[in-house]
Amino acid sequence: MLRMSIGHTLLGLLESGPRHGYDLKRAFDEKFGHDRPLHYGQVYSTMSRLLKNGLVEVDGIEPGGGPERKRYAITDAGITDVERWLATPEKPEPYLQSLLYSKVVLALLTQRAAADILDTQRSEHLRGMRILTDRKRQGDFADQLICDHALFHLEADLRWLELTAARLDKLAEAVTA
Repeated sequence: MLRMSIGHTLLGLLESGPRHGYDLKRAFDEKFGHDRPLHYGQVYSTMSRLLKNGLVEVDGIEPGGGPERKRYAITDAGITDVERWLATPEKPEPYLQSLLYSKVVLALLTQRAAADILDTQRSEHLRGMRILTDRKRQGDFADQLICDHALFHLEADLRWLELTAARLDKLAEAVTA
């Protein structure tokens, strides 16, 4: 069973009917790739793996202006794999060792201004939140939900930044002892 979310997403897109790689890329980018569109090479390498694993089959080959175009269809095994993937909850990411935490601790250990790192990061988070809020106002319903997800994570990060700034002296004592 594949663990790649891109593979599962492409499989899910094939459930509505057979498609060419170009059509899969376009559908993926339209629905999921606003910030990170797929590269054609990624689509075709993923489809090759799905084909090798029996999750898709070639439904037809058509001549084109360039190379022949393969039309892919999902197999019964592919449908089962998508169902299993959709039913499996994602593991929450606890961020127990975040890069930001590491920077703060290293700043404290090297007698640098950890508060400045927290302030700079707070400004960057607020800037990102403004961009996401503007995008949310202008986006369709799906884009609004995506933005909400990101905004909630940034809000949690901001709470952590504030808490850490308030406890910076205690943290300095703990890590330099």
